[in-house]
Amino acid sequence: MLRLVESGWSSKRVLVIGDIMLDRYTWGDVDRISPEAPVPVVRVMHQNDRPGGAGNAAMNIASLGGKATLVGFWGDDAEAYSLEILLRDGSVEPNIIRVKGYPTTTKLRIVSGKQQMLRLDREAVNEFTPAALSDLRHQIDSSIQTTDAVVLSDYGKGVLTEDVCRYVIGKARQRGVPVLVDPKQRNFARYRGATTICPNVAELSIATSIPTKDLDELLAAGQQMVRDLNLDCLTATLSEKGIALLRAESRSIAPAVARQVFDVSGAGDTVIATLALALAGGLHMEAAVQLANIAAGIAVSKVGTVPVSRDELLLSVMPELGIQSAEKVVTLDGLRARAHAWRQAGEHITFTNGCFDLLHIGHITLLETARREGDRLVVGINSDSSVRGLKGQTRPIVGECERAQILASLSAVDAVVIFDEPTPLRVIEALRPDVIVKGGDYTEDTVVGAKEIRYWGGRVKIVPTLEGFSTTNIIAKAMTPEPK
Repeated sequence: MLRLVESGWSSKRVLVIGDIMLDRYTWGDVDRISPEAPVPVVRVMHQNDRPGGAGNAAMNIASLGGKATLVGFWGDDAEAYSLEILLRDGSVEPNIIRVKGYPTTTKLRIVSGKQQMLRLDREAVNEFTPAALSDLRHQIDSSIQTTDAVVLSDYGKGVLTEDVCRYVIGKARQRGVPVLVDPKQRNFARYRGATTICPNVAELSIATSIPTKDLDELLAAGQQMVRDLNLDCLTATLSEKGIALLRAESRSIAPAVARQVFDVSGAGDTVIATLALALAGGLHMEAAVQLANIAAGIAVSKVGTVPVSRDELLLSVMPELGIQSAEKVVTLDGLRARAHAWRQAGEHITFTNGCFDLLHIGHITLLETARREGDRLVVGINSDSSVRGLKGQTRPIVGECERAQILASLSAVDAVVIFDEPTPLRVIEALRPDVIVKGGDYTEDTVVGAKEIRYWGGRVKIVPTLEGFSTTNIIAKAMTPEPK
C-alpha cells in the first residue's frame, strides 16, 4: 500500500464527470455587530478561489499524485476562466464544455476564524439543453478510452442525468474500469451497475428513508441496495465512526482516524479520490477503504475544500498502518517521494552507506549513531555486482535482498536503497541528505558526496569505528580450522 501511494498510481488516470463549481472564500475578522441590523460585521482580510464540486475531486486526485481529467459544464463567464486557471495550475486536465447563457456555479463563503458566517450561491435552475448533453457524451467517449477509473461527482446541478449516468457506467464496465459515485440524488437507481456508491450517512438515510440514529437498520438497507442496484459494494462515510464497507452478504466499518475537525466540506471528495486511485492501482476495496479513511482524517483537519497531498497521506499512512520492514526497502524514485514527504514535515535526513555483508556490532553502532544525527536515517547498500567489483568474486556472503531486509528490520533505519555503482553518489544527489555519516576509517575529504553535501548546506560526520569488528575478520575466523 505504501509503495502504491509513493509511485504506483502516478501513471493512473481517473476521469471525473460531474457538476463543476467555483468555491470562493472571503476571510475576515468579526469584532462588532452592525448598527443597521443584528448581524456581525466582517472586516475583509483576504479572498481566494478554489475548484469545488467535481473540480475538488479532480484536484484531490492530482494532489495525491494521480492524473485527473475533468468533464462537465461551465459558463462563459469570468468564474469559468478563473476555474480553468486553477485547474490547470493544479495539474488537472479540464475537458469541459462551455455553455453560453449558463452561469458557472459559484459558492461564496464568508469565513471568520475557522467558522463560516454565510454562504451565497449563484447557479442555474433550468436543465441543460439536449445539444449540450450531446456534446457531453462526445467528450465522455473521447476521455474514457484512456482512463483507469471513473468518478461520477453528482451535486444535483444537472450534469449527471439518469441517461448520462447509465451511459457512462455502461461504457466503463465494458472496459473493466471501476466506477465510483458521489451521490446527491434521493434515489440511487440512476447509478445502477456502478462499482460503488459513496454516500455520507445523511445521504444514505435520505435514500433509504431510515433515520441515521437507527444505524444497524440503515446499514442493512445499504446492503439491500447493493443487491438491488447490482453494485460491487457501497462505501458509506459515517462521520466520526469511520467508513462502512457494505457488501450484499457482509459489512465492516473501518474506524475513523482521530484528528481535530475544523471543516468537513470536501472530505467526501477526498474519500472518493483516494478510493478511485487505490482501485485503479489494483488494491482490494478493503485496503482502499482503509487508505481513504486516513485521507479523510487529514481533509477534515483543514479549513475549506483544500486537497490532500500525497506527502500528507504518506506521512499519515506510515504510522497508521505500521510500516513493515519490506516496505522500508525502496527504489530511488520511491526514496525521492518519501524524502520529499519527510522534508515537508520539517524533518532532517541522515545518510550512510556500505556493503553491510554479515551484519555485526560495528555496523549496529554506526547505524545507531547515525540515527541520532537526524530525524530519518537512509541506508544505501551496494548491490551484489557492486560488492563483487569491490571485494572479489567470493563476496557478498549474503545477497542484496536479504541484506536490505535485515537492515530494514532495525528500528534505527527508516529506508534502505540498493545501488549498482561502486559509490553511492547518484543516491546522495537524488536524496540530498542533511548529514552523511561514515566510520572512523574515513576522513571528511575521502567521503563520497562530501563536496556535494557542503554545496547544499549539509555536513559530514565521522564517527569512531569499533576496533576488531569487520566482515573480513568474521569470514577469516569462520575459515580458520579449529585446533584439535
